[in-house]
Amino acid sequence: MLCALGTAVCFGTASVLQAAATRATAPGTGSGVDPMLLMRALRQWRYLAGLALDGVGFLLELVALLSLPIYAVSAALAASLAVTAVTASRVLGVRLSGVEWAAVLVVCGGLAMLGLSSGAEGTGKGDTALKVGVLVTAVGVLAFGAVAGRLRGRARAAALGLGAGFGFGVVEVSVRLIDDFAPMAVLTNPAAYALLIGGGAAFLLLTSALQRGSVTAATAGMVIGETIGPAWVGVSWLGDRTREGLMPLAVTGFALAVLGALALARFGEAPAEE
Repeated sequence: MLCALGTAVCFGTASVLQAAATRATAPGTGSGVDPMLLMRALRQWRYLAGLALDGVGFLLELVALLSLPIYAVSAALAASLAVTAVTASRVLGVRLSGVEWAAVLVVCGGLAMLGLSSGAEGTGKGDTALKVGVLVTAVGVLAFGAVAGRLRGRARAAALGLGAGFGFGVVEVSVRLIDDFAPMAVLTNPAAYALLIGGGAAFLLLTSALQRGSVTAATAGMVIGETIGPAWVGVSWLGDRTREGLMPLAVTGFALAVLGALALARFGEAPAEE
């Protein structure tokens, strides 16, 4: 659980740096999904610093996923918005309303409930059909992004954010489906390719969403996409369970963490420094 919380700290802080860098990057033209936008953002030191934090957060996420049910890690990832909100208030002088401070406390309370109620990760490793399914889903995220990029206004931002959430969700599930790290086993495991494609697609779609549309809509879509689906897969196919008799507490904690994150969705992007 400490690794999951560390992931939230890394991702939440990284989003402040990356969003400021993304908004300072010249926009492209055409579709809302612009691969060159990511290349331009990589010229910004703040974006690179954010990527470094993302790398550390990803390693912590891997450790957490090997010990915790997916639903607990998913909620912790959504809780990174609480970290972003607090960081933005301290570093960039962004003012949080009373409702937003309450949302931060709700997120923390939800995570505490999950920490108390979460059991060990399920023992299921998924069959070949599930591994192929996540690979197909990862490719589908790219196709979904191509369509979403042609929408307009808040609909485009929400759709791109949702697609990014699906991509991050693919990463969460794929980690659990890689049960043998021998080189040949990894190369023949569809989940390994799903992890790479899903992660890359998620970064591309999220970068495009933050640069081109409503941050609140994009982040809300991302939170929904990266939490509900992976949690369902973990419980339905991989055997994730709660501690004996504590399922109501886990369900309540998960709901509070996600709803609190949605209330903080505008902090998916902190304003660029002047």
